[in-house]
Amino acid sequence: TMGQLSRELLEILACPKCKTSVVESGDTIRCTNKDCGLIYPLRDGIPIMLIEEAASPAQAPSPR
Repeated sequence: TMGQLSRELLEILACPKCKTSVVESGDTIRCTNKDCGLIYPLRDGIPIMLIEEAASPAQAPSPR
């Protein structure tokens, strides 16, 4: 099943911190770089790609 974002949009989005590609994960956008891994919020289907809005992987709740 497709998430809220189109594949085309995900392909052009990149982590603002490290410029690595991102993936949609639930109601977040995650950086795929293992050394960065920032997690950006999705609000009303809009990715908030701001470093100051991102959570680090250590702050993220573990998936259940």
